[in-house]
Amino acid sequence: MILNASGCLDALEAPEVARALDVFVTKTVTPQPREGNRPVRIAETEAGMLNSIGLENPGIDGLLEDKLPRLAELGVPLWVSVGGFAANDYAQLCAALDERHEVTAIELNLSCPNVEEAPESAAELVAAARPQTGKPLYAKLSPAATDLPETARAVQSAGADGLSLVNTIRGLALDDKTLQPRLGHELGGYSGPALKPIALAAVYQCYRATGLPIVGMGGIATGRDALDFLAAGASSIALGTVLFADPEAPGRVRRELADELAARGLSGAEDATGLAHGVRPASVA
Repeated sequence: MILNASGCLDALEAPEVARALDVFVTKTVTPQPREGNRPVRIAETEAGMLNSIGLENPGIDGLLEDKLPRLAELGVPLWVSVGGFAANDYAQLCAALDERHEVTAIELNLSCPNVEEAPESAAELVAAARPQTGKPLYAKLSPAATDLPETARAVQSAGADGLSLVNTIRGLALDDKTLQPRLGHELGGYSGPALKPIALAAVYQCYRATGLPIVGMGGIATGRDALDFLAAGASSIALGTVLFADPEAPGRVRRELADELAARGLSGAEDATGLAHGVRPASVA
């Protein structure tokens, strides 16, 4: 299953790209509208991209009243990414989305590097959200966690149905002439090819630790990249930075992955999941 990484595709501006995905993931929505961080918000680097959008979004009411009905018309299953600054924010957002038939699953953005973090732990945020919805909850975690496998086990115990691995990691780029930060917010979330080994390690460790379904993301640009994530333990993959340069990436990566699987005598992506581990851990119901 191929998704987009949250915030890396505007489906209403590029509906044909969204329809090439198996699932579309919205930008992260917060309880109240946000204007986001001051410009400059995006800076290219030698091996990827820094962004400091700052969760710009119309707020949950704007999403429900305007964007969600229009996104549903695309005919693609929808996941909504939610974020906040306290456990009650996550609970409120999940409650608001619970009865919306357009929403297939909810991704809890527990790790945005560009805004102030909630004081509660990732597990506490999942625990607050869990009673508010019967929809599947995917916890999006940061590769910068001190003990990522332990964090994954904690959110699993708190009620997460799956993991999204990984979010961007903080980085800095300086202007060639002034040697000042290129982003208005100074630091930003780093994504792109150089993130792949870090993301692969996260997927590998968390698959072994939990057995949960994992959406792997971080530097995926080819079918071989996708295969690597599956082998490490992902059951789905998400495309992020590559979509800015190649809107045809969903179809291309899908074809390349099929070729990679066929070359190895694998009948489908599910046959590749966990191959890097040799013996697969028992799946979690």
